[in-house]
Amino acid sequence: MNKNTYAAVRLAQGEVHIYDFGGVKLHAYQTCDPLEDEVFLVEKEGRFVVIESPCFTGSIAALNGYLEGRDVAGVLLSYHGAGASFLPDSPKYATANAAEYARQGGGKALIDQFAAAFGSAFDSSIHPITHTLAEGETVIGGIRFVIRQTAEAFDVEIPEINAVYTHMLGHDCHSIVAGAGHADAMIAQLQSCIQTGYDLILTSHYTPEDLKDAEAKISYLEQLKVIAASCADGASFKAAVRERYPAYGGENYLDMTAGFFFG
Repeated sequence: MNKNTYAAVRLAQGEVHIYDFGGVKLHAYQTCDPLEDEVFLVEKEGRFVVIESPCFTGSIAALNGYLEGRDVAGVLLSYHGAGASFLPDSPKYATANAAEYARQGGGKALIDQFAAAFGSAFDSSIHPITHTLAEGETVIGGIRFVIRQTAEAFDVEIPEINAVYTHMLGHDCHSIVAGAGHADAMIAQLQSCIQTGYDLILTSHYTPEDLKDAEAKISYLEQLKVIAASCADGASFKAAVRERYPAYGGENYLDMTAGFFFG
């Protein structure tokens, strides 16, 4: 599957890119919100399963409108637990550690930061989890998923389209990297994706990507560690990263990464 082969549908806010795999379609919603989030809808035989939630009121309203009248079997909530006004009556699925991440862990800390930064435009209400997922295979809405628990939440394999959902990739933008250990974990995860040979890697902060993009991100993460080791503070770190990657987007994520590396 070519990551650039899709049909585009404009919404009141953002745009949906539809990838047709035959029996299964993938609707990738670009929210065009301040965090440039991405939400994925997997469709099979007229039923939808959503991966992640939009968190800003404008994108929530737009995607609720897109799904109005459609059969939504459930929402998988991994790293983005906020935005409970999105599909409030649909079943919500998460692993126990992902639910904890959103309620009290690192996810809740980020939700609080975003609420302070963006005010009422950000829906900080946390989705109530109605179904707790275990590691391994599960079927929702007639679609087979494989749940892979991570330190914070979980990743999702979608075997029918040879794709995997994980939190961040973004081959030409910055990501939130919580120190050298987190960078190593991200590298290991991306190397696993390459070894498995997925057609698409889906992430909640970028459009669908492929294995060449994963290789580019591994190189970036390795360089990030080298730069951090040579810097004395966050300001010099950010300046050095910008010099090395002048065209990269996601400046707010670079700010967060500097905070993690330098406190």
